[in-house]
Amino acid sequence: MQNYKWFMGIDVSKSKLDITLLKGSEKVLYQLVDNDIKGLEKFVKEMRKQVDFSWNECLVCAEHTGIYNAHFLAMAEKYNWHVCLESGVQIKQSGGLQRGKNDIVDSYRIAVYACKNVAFLKLWQPCRKVLIALKKLSALRVRLLNVKNQLNTALKEETGFTDKELLKTMQHCSKQSLAALDKDIKLTEQKIQSVISSDDQLKELFAIVASVPGIGHVTAVQMILTTNEFKQISDPRKYACYSGVAPFEHSSGSSIRGRTRTSKKANQYVKSILHMGSLRVVRCCPEMKLYYERKVMEGKSKMSILNAVKNKMIHRVFACVNRFEPYQINFRNTLVLS
Repeated sequence: MQNYKWFMGIDVSKSKLDITLLKGSEKVLYQLVDNDIKGLEKFVKEMRKQVDFSWNECLVCAEHTGIYNAHFLAMAEKYNWHVCLESGVQIKQSGGLQRGKNDIVDSYRIAVYACKNVAFLKLWQPCRKVLIALKKLSALRVRLLNVKNQLNTALKEETGFTDKELLKTMQHCSKQSLAALDKDIKLTEQKIQSVISSDDQLKELFAIVASVPGIGHVTAVQMILTTNEFKQISDPRKYACYSGVAPFEHSSGSSIRGRTRTSKKANQYVKSILHMGSLRVVRCCPEMKLYYERKVMEGKSKMSILNAVKNKMIHRVFACVNRFEPYQINFRNTLVLS
């Protein structure tokens, strides 16, 4: 991080942006802005009149609120702002004991957070347009699957507790909806593959990630999206932490000796698809199957073994991406051979 003189905190909502500007630790300006391109353009012009400062010397910090950040991030990319997107929980917990809450106070607290933690913050990097399209389609696929699962689960739970004729009627009433969902899911998956195939860089990266045993197409897409093509997260240990795979010790002095376990503060969706991949790889990959059976014989917990398998999968993906080569099952180090 460079030396910043100005710190801007933005509290993002659907229709408005509460913006607080600090010079060092001193509050200089607060402004309420419409959350659209027109409102942000107007804010930029007014800033030039009200405050004599350079955007190159300003660190802009906001909560990671998903789609509501779209206009603000478009402006950031256009004007080359230095932006950090942080978890709302991270910002709140770093502020110590707090009383009361409103949007004006929140924007100030975000600016203070940026000022206090400037040495540890990581700048946001914009995604390529093809990646944004892939992210939207992937999210749509998940929503369609959730709706399908809700219908199927409800019908299965009725079995044995509802009159058979009534159950058949319910199944008949849902039949067309389920068929339509299957069709839409299949179409969305085809569009996802089409987006990947349309970009040579993304296509090659996808092939490399998916070449690792246990990493299916869905997992490969999610790993590419959540790392911004392995630019935002380039360390496999950090990704293991992000995806809830890395185990953490829980102890204090001589009185607290908790079990080492993974954290729930993770991307639970990525964790779940990695878990499904680990179940598949210990059945289908001879090397991983042997590793799993050996650890079971040693008395290790099956869940901890699967967690270790997930960790191996992540490290293999990052190793392949760093070499920019597909995974080779029978790879032998040339240095050893020489």
